[in-house]
Amino acid sequence: MTAMTAARSRFSPADRPGLGLRERKKIKTREAIRTATYELIREQGYDATTIEQIADRAEVSPSTVFRYFPAKEDIVLTDERDPLLLAELRARPAGEPWMDSLRHIMREAIGPTAEEDSEVLRMRARLGVEVPAVRSRMFESMSETGRMLCGAIADHSGLQPDDLRVRVYAMSLIGGLMEVSMYWAENDFEGDLRDLMLQALDVMEHGLPSQKP
Repeated sequence: MTAMTAARSRFSPADRPGLGLRERKKIKTREAIRTATYELIREQGYDATTIEQIADRAEVSPSTVFRYFPAKEDIVLTDERDPLLLAELRARPAGEPWMDSLRHIMREAIGPTAEEDSEVLRMRARLGVEVPAVRSRMFESMSETGRMLCGAIADHSGLQPDDLRVRVYAMSLIGGLMEVSMYWAENDFEGDLRDLMLQALDVMEHGLPSQKP
């Protein structure tokens, strides 16, 4: 699960305008593999679910699964929504404060979801807490998402994507949102995830209280 896509959102990757038939088919194949994986994990748990079972349920070959996802952990952690969310960030009005733009994206991405989407969201967060291999891959994916976010921050700030300030800011944001997901799962999914994400953005913007309450 990447930090920018902690929840299933209103964005529909396969229906993006301008996509060719080949790319739409690729996205639908990836989504079929994910759906099969989620179903099997619900039925028998993460460790018991094999690539062969996933391929059979998705009606593809095991080699096709590996072509789209290098490891089982990637199936439950990745999707096509990061580029869409970053495009939304870049499309925000010029001059809008950066944190206002981020809050807008969080509200859009983690809005009211269908029940099955909420279930997948919880599954991803729970696996990140309970399965060491998933948690390890989750932290690796932070760097990948952070690199994409650097571009959006650079566009907004006028700095270069590889500027140290941009890199530190991007990874601080990604790490903070990842901690929200972990916190939510560790506390039995108490509270609204969107509210927790917005609370995290408040901390990043204003810092901690200067003294004890």
